[in-house]
Amino acid sequence: MVLVTRADLNLSKGKMAAQCGHAVSECILKASSNDANLLKRYLGNGARKIVVAAPHLEALRRIYGEAAESGIICSMIKDAGHTEIPPGTITVVGIGPGIRSDIDSITRSLPLVK
Repeated sequence: MVLVTRADLNLSKGKMAAQCGHAVSECILKASSNDANLLKRYLGNGARKIVVAAPHLEALRRIYGEAAESGIICSMIKDAGHTEIPPGTITVVGIGPGIRSDIDSITRSLPLVK
């Protein structure tokens, strides 16, 4: 699974972690409904997660569209607006679980979050 954050939001580390947690939860729920065998393999192989950054909202939307069009499990997270950012702000896209090479073909050019 790859979690794509927005670099332009400059979220605190805690807020970013929470938003990534929402993305993981949504993707796991989708996988349990859509492909239980894929989810079982993912969980059995260590449940790998990588966090990368897209430069801005437009890039994040493009990445989500590519994943969805490719049939990869994905989720776009919108914040409730209780803390750092306005309600409805799109913060993270979760991609996977899925075939690593398929996910990497969409996300390999994005830098890791440090």
